[in-house]
Amino acid sequence: MWIALVLAALAVGASSQSCSCGTMKWATCDGDPCTCTLLVGSNEAQTLNCKALIPKCFLMKAEMYQSTGGKPGDNDAIYNPDCENNGTFKAKQCNTEKCWCVNSAGVRRTDKGDKDLKCEKLVETNLVSFLLTHKPVDGGVDANKLKLDLMDAINKRYSNFSKDLKVDIKYYPEERQITINVKPREDNRPDLTDLGYYIERDVKLLPLFKPQERFEPMVGGKKLEIENIRVDYMDEEPPTFSGKSPQGWAIACVVIVVLIILLLILHCARKSWIRRNTRRHER
Repeated sequence: MWIALVLAALAVGASSQSCSCGTMKWATCDGDPCTCTLLVGSNEAQTLNCKALIPKCFLMKAEMYQSTGGKPGDNDAIYNPDCENNGTFKAKQCNTEKCWCVNSAGVRRTDKGDKDLKCEKLVETNLVSFLLTHKPVDGGVDANKLKLDLMDAINKRYSNFSKDLKVDIKYYPEERQITINVKPREDNRPDLTDLGYYIERDVKLLPLFKPQERFEPMVGGKKLEIENIRVDYMDEEPPTFSGKSPQGWAIACVVIVVLIILLLILHCARKSWIRRNTRRHER
C-alpha cells in the first residue's frame, strides 16, 4: 500500500512538472489534460494555447493588470486593450473617454476621437523592423559572421514560429547597429506581431518564455550585449493622422513663440546698430 501511495505521489509530481506553458512565464497550469490560463483582469483568466506564441493583445492586458490593476492611463502606447476571442486587437481602442484606431500590432494609426469614432477594419502590419545597438566588442565583430550567427540564433529560439516569416539582417559596424526586418512569406500570412513582441521583450532582457533564459546570441565566439532597441511597425495601408492633434498644435505654438522671440531679438539688435551708427555720423 505504501509503495502504491509513493508511486501515486511521484506520478502527481511528474504530472504537475510537465503541466506548464513554455511560451508564457506568467501562466497558471493544472489538470489532466493540462490546461493553462493567464490572468488578464480581476477574476478574468484567459485560456492559452501554449504550443504557439501568446497573442500580443493578451500579453498587454496581462502586463497592464500586473502593473496597474488594469486601470486606464493617459498613454495610448501603454493601455489596457480590448481583444477579440482569438487574441487579435479590436480595431477600435479606448482609454477613458478617448478612442482611436489601431493596427494588428495594437499601435495607434489615427487621431484620437470620442466614443463615436468609427474604425472600419483592423489594418494588418506587414513588416516589423528592429534597430539594435550593441555595446563595443574587443576586436570588433565580423559582419558576415554576425548575420549567419544571429540568423541561426533566431531560428533556434523561434524554430516553431519563424518558419513562415522572412528575416533580413543588415549590420553597420561603425555605428554598432543591426537592423532586423521581419515580414511574412508570400504564400502565408501569420501574425508576425506576436513574434515581434517576443523578440522585443527578449532583447530588453524581459523574456516571456519559460524557462526565462535570455536571448544572448554568440557571434564568432563573442557574446553581443544589446544596449538599445527601437521597434517600428509598417502597415499595409498608411496611417491617417491629420496633424491636428493637440500635440501637433502644442509643437506648432512652441515654434511660433520661438520665432517671435528671435524676431524681437533681431529687431532690437537692428535698432541698437542704427543708434550707434547715427551717433558716429553726428560726431
